[in-house]
Amino acid sequence: MEDIRRKLLNLAGSIAGQQAVSVVDIELAGSMRRLIVKIFIDKAGGVTLEDCERFSRALSAVLDVEDPIRTAYVLEVSSPGLDRPLKSLKDFEASIGKLARVVTKEGINGQTFFIGRIRRVEDGVVTLALEKEAETDIPYDKISKARLEIEFK
Repeated sequence: MEDIRRKLLNLAGSIAGQQAVSVVDIELAGSMRRLIVKIFIDKAGGVTLEDCERFSRALSAVLDVEDPIRTAYVLEVSSPGLDRPLKSLKDFEASIGKLARVVTKEGINGQTFFIGRIRRVEDGVVTLALEKEAETDIPYDKISKARLEIEFK
């Protein structure tokens, strides 16, 4: 499955460049009998339904020709959403100033769960501003799960 994911990432990346969007993530769900290919795209200002439709049509045409998946599959293209997962240091860097929920693999200052505003990302360490402007440094390699929080203003 990782080989298929890598091929899809290359093909989707070429389409993304042509359409001024970026591929945020690719998920493969289900089984090889009923594979679901989920592609998440984004761009400055967010993606629209039309962006997703256009990207899906273009990618479908390429997938029909290249045929990286030898079985039947369902292709889904969408935005990563307001509460998008943060899966790489690049995601954290792009989200500086935003509120995030972070779960760590092991305790940091006696905690494994944090909600705070991303202040900076330096040398593999994510700094969150917690309540009352206290900051916590979290090494990226200790993060097990992270996502943006939806903020209502």
